[in-house]
Amino acid sequence: MIDVLVVDDDTRVAEINAAYVAKVPGFRVTCMAHTVADALAALDAHPVDLILLDHYLPDETGLHLVSVLRRRGLLADVIMVTAARDIATVQAAMRQGALQYLVKPFTFAGLRSKLEGYAALHRAFEGGGQAEQSEVDRIFGALSATGASPAELPKGHSAATADRVRSVLRTADAPLSAQDVAVQAGLSRQTAQRYLKLLERTGRVRLTLRYGETGRPEHRYDWV
Repeated sequence: MIDVLVVDDDTRVAEINAAYVAKVPGFRVTCMAHTVADALAALDAHPVDLILLDHYLPDETGLHLVSVLRRRGLLADVIMVTAARDIATVQAAMRQGALQYLVKPFTFAGLRSKLEGYAALHRAFEGGGQAEQSEVDRIFGALSATGASPAELPKGHSAATADRVRSVLRTADAPLSAQDVAVQAGLSRQTAQRYLKLLERTGRVRLTLRYGETGRPEHRYDWV
């Protein structure tokens, strides 16, 4: 499980964000905080993997919290979840190592996309070892959006279609071919293949090859 700290000055918003997190498989909220001081105390007591961080807090800014964490050597990752949309703040967040930046107001689908990207990144780092260029590219692409909302998709892709492909893979008991996915999702094979390649590039889907009697391998896909 990926442990998450939700930091927001508005208790109601913090609860909503925590409820969103709880709906994404593999994540759990271990604590909520409403000030920088509370967040630091929570992190001292219970280290987490990920912080969903508002920028506007009563005692200091969210980015101040990030700078304190880095000085202390605390390696929790940060996704900014804030109404701050000025370029200076966005740039500062990037320079201080925030992995993603989600502007309020947002939908559950928008947050889910960021969390799923983070989960893919988290998995990519497991085991350590050496990485070829293709693996490096996959790691750096893991946080790319893959289908939560139209604004986060590459041009020509539909959020509803991506969700249909994702749902088929998540509920499958074994890896599926593009034709299997197409039939179960009610899509053409070409469309299913296009979305499978998108999900595979960003680490959500694993591609394996199955060799049959013809000698030409069949591509099989399963949800990571």
